[in-house]
Amino acid sequence: MPRRARSGAPFVVLGIALLVAPALAHHGWSWTDDGQFRLEGTINDIYIGNPHATLDVDVEGAIWRVELAPPSRTIAAGFDEDAADPGDEVVAIGNRSRDESERRMKAARIIVNGATYDVYPGRAPPA
Repeated sequence: MPRRARSGAPFVVLGIALLVAPALAHHGWSWTDDGQFRLEGTINDIYIGNPHATLDVDVEGAIWRVELAPPSRTIAAGFDEDAADPGDEVVAIGNRSRDESERRMKAARIIVNGATYDVYPGRAPPA
């Protein structure tokens, strides 16, 4: 009796799920707290690259990771490599991590050198 070929569909679905799950876990705001959060400090490092632009901000000796939007959106908001330097004072407004032991937030707005950058305008508080 001939053997029937098995369908590879379950393995394809599993493979796609394994590839997509990390992206879904990383993106979005689900890891953030609901309330607005304001962070003030000094820029320690700036990264404008994928998957998100980030600032490392020194707040009284503790480094916070401030996630911005993806690079194209961050640059479209006017924040690029020339907008700030390490040592500049920054105000970040957005939502902090739900995990309070983690020094991490996602910013909707940052203010540096007198300029305001709304990287997520729909989430930024009224000016």
